[in-house]
Amino acid sequence: MHLTALLVDDEPNILRNLESIIPWEAMGIEVIGLAKNGQKALDIAKQLRPDMIFSDIRMPSMDGITFLKFLREFNEHAEVIIITGYQNFEYARSLLQLGVYDYILKPIDYEELIDLTEKMAIKVRAKKLEQMMHKKTWNKVITLAYEKILYDIIMDYTTVNTKVQISEEFNLEDYSYVCLLIDWDHYSQKSLGWDEKERKLWNFAIRNVLQDAVAGNNLKCVVLQMREGEWCAVIEQDKQQSQVSFIEIQQWTEYMQIEVSKNLHLQVSIVIYPDPVAVTDLSQVYKKMQHMLQLSPNKEETLPIYNPITAHNDSIWHLIEEMVSNLKQFDRPMTENAFEKLIAQLATISEQSFIRAEQILHFLVLHLLREMREIYTITIQEEEVIWKKLDQNLGVQGFISLIQEIIENSMHATFKNKKSDLLMHSANDYICRNLGSHFGVEEISEYLDISCGYFSLLFKQHYGKTFVEYLSKQRIEMATSMLLLSDKNITQIGIAVGYADRRYFTKVFQKYTGETPSEYREKRKQS
Repeated sequence: MHLTALLVDDEPNILRNLESIIPWEAMGIEVIGLAKNGQKALDIAKQLRPDMIFSDIRMPSMDGITFLKFLREFNEHAEVIIITGYQNFEYARSLLQLGVYDYILKPIDYEELIDLTEKMAIKVRAKKLEQMMHKKTWNKVITLAYEKILYDIIMDYTTVNTKVQISEEFNLEDYSYVCLLIDWDHYSQKSLGWDEKERKLWNFAIRNVLQDAVAGNNLKCVVLQMREGEWCAVIEQDKQQSQVSFIEIQQWTEYMQIEVSKNLHLQVSIVIYPDPVAVTDLSQVYKKMQHMLQLSPNKEETLPIYNPITAHNDSIWHLIEEMVSNLKQFDRPMTENAFEKLIAQLATISEQSFIRAEQILHFLVLHLLREMREIYTITIQEEEVIWKKLDQNLGVQGFISLIQEIIENSMHATFKNKKSDLLMHSANDYICRNLGSHFGVEEISEYLDISCGYFSLLFKQHYGKTFVEYLSKQRIEMATSMLLLSDKNITQIGIAVGYADRRYFTKVFQKYTGETPSEYREKRKQS
């Protein structure tokens, strides 16, 4: 770690000796200033902020003591060695009260000064490293909080306050947001035979590619997984600065599609909401993009969205969301009531266009399949039966019967599942969505709205492992897959699965696999 030093003495010979005798370069220290008095030293210190200062006491214009007092008004962190002819103990103690690291007497013993400088440099580097780690950790906490708040706002959780201030410099309502909705083409059908680990891996991989694609454009953007096979990219814009053009947004979306296809050989569809929106409108924009994407006659392309297209169907989409929301809360009467209202609304549409009514019902079936899979209330066998029925020419009445069947199956599965099982499924979903973030028992317990002690007990009973053991295993499993399926280096993969420090990542990886990440990748790529 590179350090900087300021040398202060009114005697030219001492100043020259300090600059030439001490092996600054070998110590990784650069002398950035020479001063013959305290005033000049103060000017340099204000401008260049040195890490280390070596100062005489008795100087013209401003002495060393006065210089130190003024220095501490704007710089508390610089370490100082005083060079003095005073040997009085009280005087030495007054220097220490000004935050002096140490002092050395004249005539200068340069071997002693070199030794003292080396020790001080170690202290400065340790302090700077601690500050860097604290800042890095704090930035991660802020990023995690930012993503969690945006996710909750988009999902329209009523307890979220959009006036929240993430940090002293950042308030959500000071910005506008450009939104993109990314959907993995034919995901429900393609992932039907996959186990949970395979689904997690592919969803995680796509999110990483999408995040890397937008990061390359120097955008303040987060990619949030809304559910399996679906992501929302939210690009933050300062209201006071010039806004990005629709052409630029189209270019980003095309690049994201190209990157997913190139890296993973998969296709995604992307809906663009072309106008920047306030944070309070994110939830409605997300729903409009969902509706447009699912009802598009040709999904496999990037689609702009315009408000008038879906405006006349707002009541239908509201009923769909009400029905799905009640189903996820396992409220049979409210679910059935919303479905009956939806059928009545569709009756007016089907008089004009049976095709339009069938499109909406087809979307609802796919929407339900995804949502039921998210809360573990549908089995693979039940999904296979539904897909076989979707291959048939169902018609409006056929779709209605199929949706009633899905509701009945979901309610039956919910009745069989214990509440604790549902909580643990939600915990597992949270872990999968946040593998690359820093979180612990406190965060996940708060998300589930239960105590830390109760969460730990339930988790151990359900998974047979402690939370930390399970989380580490999930992260290492994801890392092994990324080592074989991606070209990212070891550090990047470690960060992607939640390990910011490469050495610690290697240690944990070796504990679980018996090999370092490099060895694991090399052996399997050779075979």
